[in-house]
Amino acid sequence: MNEGYFDGSMPRKVLEYYLSHAASAQWISMSDTLDDDIRVILKTGLKFLGRAAGIWKGDLPEEAHFAKVKAAADKIHAADPEIILQACIFEALYREDVEPVPVPPWVFEAFGLPVETRNFNYDAAIFPPEAGTWDCMPDISQLETQMWFYYRGVRYIDSGYEAFHMGQIHLYTGHDRGYRGIGRVLELLRAYGKIHARRHKVIFDAHSHSLVVNGKSLLDYNAMPLTRFPVLDRPGEKLVLVREGKSGGGVSPEGVYEEALPFLYEYDNWGGRDKWAYEHQTYEERAWNQWWGGDQISWFACQPEEERNKFLDYTLKWTAVNNPDGYFLFPLMRGLGEGCVGDDRPYKMNNRSAACPRGFSQEDAAARLLQGGYAKFRALGNPSMLDYGGKEQDDPETGVRYPEKVVLYGSFQPYVGAVADDSNSEITRMYYIGGGKYSLSFVMPYAGDYDFALSTWGTLSACVSTAHPFPFSGTGDKGKLRIAQDNTVVRVTFDYMTNEIQTEMLA
Repeated sequence: MNEGYFDGSMPRKVLEYYLSHAASAQWISMSDTLDDDIRVILKTGLKFLGRAAGIWKGDLPEEAHFAKVKAAADKIHAADPEIILQACIFEALYREDVEPVPVPPWVFEAFGLPVETRNFNYDAAIFPPEAGTWDCMPDISQLETQMWFYYRGVRYIDSGYEAFHMGQIHLYTGHDRGYRGIGRVLELLRAYGKIHARRHKVIFDAHSHSLVVNGKSLLDYNAMPLTRFPVLDRPGEKLVLVREGKSGGGVSPEGVYEEALPFLYEYDNWGGRDKWAYEHQTYEERAWNQWWGGDQISWFACQPEEERNKFLDYTLKWTAVNNPDGYFLFPLMRGLGEGCVGDDRPYKMNNRSAACPRGFSQEDAAARLLQGGYAKFRALGNPSMLDYGGKEQDDPETGVRYPEKVVLYGSFQPYVGAVADDSNSEITRMYYIGGGKYSLSFVMPYAGDYDFALSTWGTLSACVSTAHPFPFSGTGDKGKLRIAQDNTVVRVTFDYMTNEIQTEMLA
């Protein structure tokens, strides 16, 4: 049986198979290079196409939209029937998209309501002006909004889509006490999918670290854009990634308790490049303005090709090392907005050719990384828990209390998202792994010589390094960290009772 087989149920191992072969394929259903896109999908081994269809603000009539997304789904599934296509239901509604649509009888019936002859009511579906949200924000606590979300979800299921991205879910659930409204919608769509979906199962994510009610997760996995920290001492627009919390746990929709659900990172889009920032802000100010004055995918698309390839490599390694439950949604196709790339093209992974003359030529790098996978780098990764320190734990031989806080500090810190020589940093705080030992793994994006030491209890009063045989005080006497290759995975392990420091590296 294939790793990706499922029918009616999707165990975590199968879900992770798809997430480990995932890409953002935003609006691929509308692509004018679909044949070449499918070639890239097959070459790279992609099995999950995120954001493949959806409507933020409609540019096609309703029926034309669904005819097109179904035709694209049929064509992609003819090439590889195993692929999961994801549709989007977002945190934005527009009057011109909602009001022309008749409410089908089956929507009333699903909600136990008498059938009426009417169209969807836009004003009944959004937050009132006094709520302080943006004008087009749906309010999922309202029955009309629940009906609209259900209607859209059913249309996508009928078109061959088996996954849903539910957008910024914590925004439109602002009035949804106990998540009853969104919970009802997801439950109804799961029930519909159990009967009508291609493989009798639909899965859901949203921009959330956790959406758990009474111990049960409403989502199958959590998803978030990546978080960055700018690097100012190198030419160009350099960024490093920073972990911002774990994926929450709970009983999954499969009925299995998980300490942490799977987590999916992405290069998000929300407006392209901020041209005003480039005209009016200093280099340093722009560095802290979103991703150097833009959204994530626009920043990425504006880097030179070699730098884009390196950043893909870095992102996969960073994900594997920093989140054992995490996966990366490779950019296959993504809108750039005001992307400052010379024209209005979207980002496409495709190699530039006659079949895709505006491709960004990332498919070879992506194929190598996707086929290599995560396991090699997870072997040196951080533990899954975010608890630190040997809390009230003593050395069994001597009775000495282990420190609750041990921090790696030195000149390497800015390249992992911290401040240089910060002996009290939470970003480079080490994990207690038992037996009096502490560990921290990170990815160094740039080759070079750096220094490092360890501070116990987060102070400079009792430091240890590979260059000094006994504890010392202050910022001197640090050991050397020689990085021979960009994007090297580093793991440092420290034995508190012996002061032994072990360093492992994997390029």
